[in-house]
Amino acid sequence: MSRPKSRRELYSEATRAALLETATAMFAERGYARTSLDDIAVATQVTRGAVYHHFESKQAVFEAVFDTLEQDMTARVAAAAAGQSNAWDAGMAALDAFLDLCCEDRYGRLCWLEGPLALGWARWMDYEKKYAYAMIDGFLQAARAEGLLAPVPAQASSQLVFHLLGGAGRTIAEAAQADRRAVRDGCASTIRRMLNGLRA
Repeated sequence: MSRPKSRRELYSEATRAALLETATAMFAERGYARTSLDDIAVATQVTRGAVYHHFESKQAVFEAVFDTLEQDMTARVAAAAAGQSNAWDAGMAALDAFLDLCCEDRYGRLCWLEGPLALGWARWMDYEKKYAYAMIDGFLQAARAEGLLAPVPAQASSQLVFHLLGGAGRTIAEAAQADRRAVRDGCASTIRRMLNGLRA
């Protein structure tokens, strides 16, 4: 049986959560380069030392924010796919949920525009493979197991769909907010037509 957390531990967890929430909002509004640790500390009403107690650098703060956003994306996409009649329909529901997320300022901007700059291309791609690629590959494997895919190379199809959706994410995130929904819908219809070429 685990012991109850002390008041100090609960306060530390609450402070970390508040820092991440503030940092997420500031990175989404200002961008990574224009947000400092001092900005985050002041907005969260904690000292700079409190920030360094939880994170060794601004990049570490961003990485924690990014990881949280990717976990949330995975959960929301999986929830959208749940309960569909087959793996193909599950994948299409997941696609819609993913593209909807890309319209949101937080996920769209931080994942597709700020992420590669803040983390560096290699580290950013590690995260994308951990979350997005793994999820896409899982959907395609399930569709293949149900006999819903044409006999195309498994790894090549997963890689190409992964980059296709990444391109859509960036396209949506770069669009003006007033145009974003129309861009998202255009990406959705185009991707569906392309993915239909993979069907058995």
